[in-house]
Amino acid sequence: MEVKPTRSSFRQYMSFWGGQMFSLLGSMVVHFVIIWYLTETTESALVLALASFFFILPMVVVFPIAGVFSDRLDRKKLIIMVDSLQAATTVVLILLFAIGYTNIAIIFLFIALRSVFQAFHQPTVNAVIPTMVPKEKLSRINGVNFLASGVIQLIGPALAGTLLIFISVEQALWTDVITFFIALVPLLLITIPKVKIEKEAKDESFKEEFKDGIKTLRTIPGVMSLLFMAMLINFLIQPINVLGSLFIYSNHAGNQLEYAFISMGIQTGIIAGALLTTIKKQWKNKIPITIICLIIFMIGYAFMSLAPYRAFLYIFLVNVSMGFILPIINTIFQTIMQTIIPHEKFGRVSSIDSMLSMLITPVGALIVGPLAEVMGITNIFLLSAILGVSVTIFMYLFSGLRKLDFKVITDTIPTSEVDTPPIIE
Repeated sequence: MEVKPTRSSFRQYMSFWGGQMFSLLGSMVVHFVIIWYLTETTESALVLALASFFFILPMVVVFPIAGVFSDRLDRKKLIIMVDSLQAATTVVLILLFAIGYTNIAIIFLFIALRSVFQAFHQPTVNAVIPTMVPKEKLSRINGVNFLASGVIQLIGPALAGTLLIFISVEQALWTDVITFFIALVPLLLITIPKVKIEKEAKDESFKEEFKDGIKTLRTIPGVMSLLFMAMLINFLIQPINVLGSLFIYSNHAGNQLEYAFISMGIQTGIIAGALLTTIKKQWKNKIPITIICLIIFMIGYAFMSLAPYRAFLYIFLVNVSMGFILPIINTIFQTIMQTIIPHEKFGRVSSIDSMLSMLITPVGALIVGPLAEVMGITNIFLLSAILGVSVTIFMYLFSGLRKLDFKVITDTIPTSEVDTPPIIE
């Protein structure tokens, strides 16, 4: 049964959204602090690869289960529970650091647990959006979300890098706990609509609901081709995700502030791109635009790999250009998905979408370390960029990707299954 968002629910969502931005800031600080700690203390590509692997794998495994839970359970209670568990886990790690117990295996376990909690958090928060935000505002809200997330992720590394100059790792980690309590206040005060599920739907097994989510995705022409391409691209960008800190620390003799500066580059681009998606009312030729943006990203990837020694401003500017196109790609895709998928199925479809997109990334994260030891970070970056351009062009020319367009989708989904979506404005 569809939930009809109102002005009141929209105002409450904005309050909830504000709290989530603080929570994101805390998560960004924790991520930066842990990755830099591992980089500086181990100087090992393999350790960083394993850290990335232990973050990605639990998320991929848990996403489909989490999506079903987000459709079945009270979403407000679910968000409170997983966020509380994540904050408690951070407190435990702080105490272990305080007594000098900094075993790498413990840090890997901490990373994996946070991954599980975020796997429940992400699809649940995504599922809340179309139940509280009117359809005509979805496109703008998605743009605003990317804009605000970009600002937070711009501030996060700078804040974390600065904190590490003046305080210890365990003291910096308290940021996550503080921001949890700030986000908890508006969450407790608002009402998140409960999606009513018919009795037949309640009686469905998890397996049936998962299969239904896959079926929903397969009814949209071109979506599976898009997800397959996303898997390949996610695999090829693992080197930069996993080894970015080591690239700055080892290849360019950078410190935590210089790594923070570089990390801010891509977020600066994301902010600029999000501003564009917030202002622009309509996107035509969605798939060609997506393909062009992916090619630009991969070319930037190649330019970064060839950066002169300690050319941090050059690397920063390349990251800005790479970040600029990300909100365009994500806004186009998310708006389409949010307007064509029934509210009571959005959690499971969102989680399956994320799972399929990320399915290959644990493998990529795991092999990045050994490959970097053999090939060198620069060479693996450059090779990945070349393959990325090739894969993107091949998928556009020889798959069903070109069939995926908003106009085509609205014509192919039966009206009995989903409300006719409005024209994106």
